[in-house]
Amino acid sequence: MLRICWANSRKLLLNKAKCPNSAANCFHLQTKLGYHENYERSLKETSAYWAEAAENLVWVKKWNRVLDNSNPPFTKWFTGGEMSHCYNCIDRHIDEGNGDRLAIIHDSPVTNTIQNLTYKDLLKQVSCLAGCLSDIGVQKGDRVLIYMPMIPQAVVAMQAAIRLGGIHVVVFGGFAAKELSVRIDNCKPKVVISASCGVEPSRIVQYKPILNEAIGMATHKPLKTIIYQRPDMDLAEMKEDDLDWNDLMSRDRSHDCVPVESNHPLYLLYTSGTTGLPKAVVRPTAGHSVRLHWSMKAIYGMDPGDVFWSASDLGWIVGHSYICHAPLVHGNTTLMFEGKPVGTPDGTTFFRIIQDHKVAALFVAPTALRAIKQEDPDALLGKKFDLSSMRTLFVAGEHCDVDTMRWSKAAFQVPVLDHWWQTETGSAITASCVGLGNRPDPPESSTGLPVPGWNLKVVDNNGVEVKRGTLGNIVAQLPLPPGTFQTLWNQDERFQNTYFTKYEGHYDTMDAGMQDEEGYISVMSRTDDVINVAGHRLSCGHIEEVINSHEQVVECAVVALDDKLKGSIPFGFIVVKSDCSNPKSFLPSIIKLVRDVIGPVAAFKHAVFVKRLPKTRSGKTPRNTLQAICNRQPYKVSPTIEDASVYPDLENSIHEYSFS
Repeated sequence: MLRICWANSRKLLLNKAKCPNSAANCFHLQTKLGYHENYERSLKETSAYWAEAAENLVWVKKWNRVLDNSNPPFTKWFTGGEMSHCYNCIDRHIDEGNGDRLAIIHDSPVTNTIQNLTYKDLLKQVSCLAGCLSDIGVQKGDRVLIYMPMIPQAVVAMQAAIRLGGIHVVVFGGFAAKELSVRIDNCKPKVVISASCGVEPSRIVQYKPILNEAIGMATHKPLKTIIYQRPDMDLAEMKEDDLDWNDLMSRDRSHDCVPVESNHPLYLLYTSGTTGLPKAVVRPTAGHSVRLHWSMKAIYGMDPGDVFWSASDLGWIVGHSYICHAPLVHGNTTLMFEGKPVGTPDGTTFFRIIQDHKVAALFVAPTALRAIKQEDPDALLGKKFDLSSMRTLFVAGEHCDVDTMRWSKAAFQVPVLDHWWQTETGSAITASCVGLGNRPDPPESSTGLPVPGWNLKVVDNNGVEVKRGTLGNIVAQLPLPPGTFQTLWNQDERFQNTYFTKYEGHYDTMDAGMQDEEGYISVMSRTDDVINVAGHRLSCGHIEEVINSHEQVVECAVVALDDKLKGSIPFGFIVVKSDCSNPKSFLPSIIKLVRDVIGPVAAFKHAVFVKRLPKTRSGKTPRNTLQAICNRQPYKVSPTIEDASVYPDLENSIHEYSFS
């Protein structure tokens, strides 16, 4: 039975004719079926499948049509419907009697603080901030730019914008002024919400001076900026148009949820760097709400009330979907972490958090696991903690090598499941869907099976499907499932040309991989990270996985080195264990390992040994800069790099290396 809510002058009311079961039991009847039945039904009975999922949320107005694909690729979902995503994330749980359930746990080892917010606490703060934003003039469709560290106030700001029908635009805290100004000019926010500073393990990042500089550089000027002064930190110097967060939150203000049409933009999220016109993904409200609510049980096996920890940053898509939106819309407790996997204070941090907060599932990038592994190569640290609450560990964001996968299973003593998705998709494309009964031990190196709604193919450059087990380009047949991006902000033509013209009727994921006989997908690398060695297409990710399996290797990155004879050959940047006194002595055995596993065709013979690799703040290794370094070409360091001081060491390693 569809649940409908409607607005009166005071609040959104929940229809008394609710589902006969609780929210936990009202979830999707077809989850009682297995994965294959769900998957086939999602492709053959698409509208019926997602209509059933939508019935678990509260709607102001029911949709006229579930799927409108009359103008591909500009697919629309639940057209004619109206809802409030904020209501479904917060108010709904209070109306259902769960207001005292924890909504947010904030664990910050860098400030040595822990803070808990119930759903009632969250509603009070979100409603108050929404009222204050409304007083400033924020209305439906206005953009609110959020430039904050990993603190609960960032989630409050996101939900407050949604409560008014606004569009939140989160820019990663600490982004440089130039990049921030470009985004301000592109999305033209009415208000910017920021904090006085961010806290890193070894330094304080002053946000306010960066923000001041960015606004000074930007052509567009926001009406107001709201600054949250972090406690026990140096106060940021306020300007005339600045408003103090704490002053606003002390006011007796509140605001009802403003419902929006199903395809109204919920948020914008930038995916590109500083070169050229910024590229902001536009996320539709209803499809996003339905898909993420469905995914918490179907993919991650979560029940309402479970503690879900996504060890990401709110500035990235994982943080958007699985810190702020999905756990809250599903009634879970979301854990926000302000720290690092090591160094805050050591490699036990993740295990301590799981024990202290009874985490049921952890979602993390492989880079974080490799960092812990470097301090704990024998997987012994976790044995000192009670990890009995933990059911599953999910990894994504980059290719997870087999050695890291095996170490993680030993360290956390739970199934470790790789899955694949993108900023554009908003949730997983392939996964081992725990809630749909997928096996907990998928083939090593795979990212799982296609998630319901994703009709995937592996094709050659001409769009012809390749044989199973053959490397190719991964594409998805249209229409894309609910929750995927609906366009790029003010760039419909770029949206269409970038993603949908190369393979007619399909979305070009721009990722390369292969599919085995059982249907499992292995995503190896971006299509531009495939090396063409004398006509043979080789995946950087595949070569990296082989190198990482060497007993002395912690991690590596493989890029294309220009070669006069073969066009390109693979070149490695390799990090070995800290106790290795002579890393170069291992190069012959690493070369032999690649030759034995992949074959002579890989032509791997060149590598340098480095202390560390550059990483973006989301944990990815920027192969483009490494490739430029090994080919001694100019390069530009992205503002998303965690620590740019690594680059001089890399350049010195190449300068000293003999390519003979």
